[in-house]
Amino acid sequence: MAVQHELWGPETSKAVDNFPVSGERVPVPVVRWLGRVKAEAARVNAELGLLDADVAERIAQAGDEVARGEHDDQFPIDVFQTGSGTSTNTNANEVIANLAGDGVHPNDHVNLGQSSNDVFPSAVHLAAVAEVREQLLPATERLADALSAKGSAFADIVKAGRTHMMDAVPVTLGQEFAGYAAQISLGRDRISDALGRAEQIPLGGTATGTGLNTHAEFAARVRERLGAGQAPLDRFEAQGSRDGLVELHGALKVVAVSLTKIANDLVLMGSGPRTGLGELMLPELQKGSSIMPGKVNPVIPEVVLQVAAQVIGNDTAVTIGGMQGQFELNVRVPLMARNVLGSIGLLTSA
Repeated sequence: MAVQHELWGPETSKAVDNFPVSGERVPVPVVRWLGRVKAEAARVNAELGLLDADVAERIAQAGDEVARGEHDDQFPIDVFQTGSGTSTNTNANEVIANLAGDGVHPNDHVNLGQSSNDVFPSAVHLAAVAEVREQLLPATERLADALSAKGSAFADIVKAGRTHMMDAVPVTLGQEFAGYAAQISLGRDRISDALGRAEQIPLGGTATGTGLNTHAEFAARVRERLGAGQAPLDRFEAQGSRDGLVELHGALKVVAVSLTKIANDLVLMGSGPRTGLGELMLPELQKGSSIMPGKVNPVIPEVVLQVAAQVIGNDTAVTIGGMQGQFELNVRVPLMARNVLGSIGLLTSA
């Protein structure tokens, strides 16, 4: 991504030099939610009399610009970075301070009442929940509806039932598709059930969960302004663990497992046309072979199977990341952000 003018400062440049790992940046939704949190934090700090009103408004306007995606190119740090996300939080502080203009300090003003340890994971949780609600859940709804419609359309088509891959008593094709629709609907419900816990954010805990150097009303007021996030059941749980993300991604994995079963069934039913099962005609979307141009391959099920495999692999990384919460802080948050947001995007597209 070409950068016209660098708004970041020296700490961001150090991080860029320190972490030339993957070439993959922190997910954009996380960056934008950082902007939103910092904008509302500035407004709340002004309300509480902790920050000059003019400085606060300039910070808030800069944060709003980040939240709208106007400065995505100003966040160059690799996603594989310090495990708390400190580098990206510092990046946000520096960019917003430069946008806000004279007299604005990245730490003393932009980061007032915050720590990387509470604000970065808060942005990750908020981004994941928002992407699920706005993108993934509608996509699963559309898929469940489409499969259900096929179940009705195929209600009178009798075919061989199969168990152990051997012929069994007859079923209808409609019954099979209705089962697929139910799998996706149940998967959607599992994801929805996890959102309330994933929405609990550690904002206000600052460095170790004690709330050191922040106003007692800060977190609640910021959440109210955001219209998002919930108070944690316990600050130290929210700071020391990322169980909400582990649970949410576990629900994503279940959908990936369901998609694997459905896609495999479609591949088998569409196999042939002469020597396979030949029970379905999959659409001819492209030539299936450079040497056999008349061949039609199940390209969409194959894509879905690859996406599902990646999501299942991501779940292992998220699980391991969730284990790394020694004492008062989980230190694998960027890794978890990459995989949770990545899986949400993949499943939505597939």
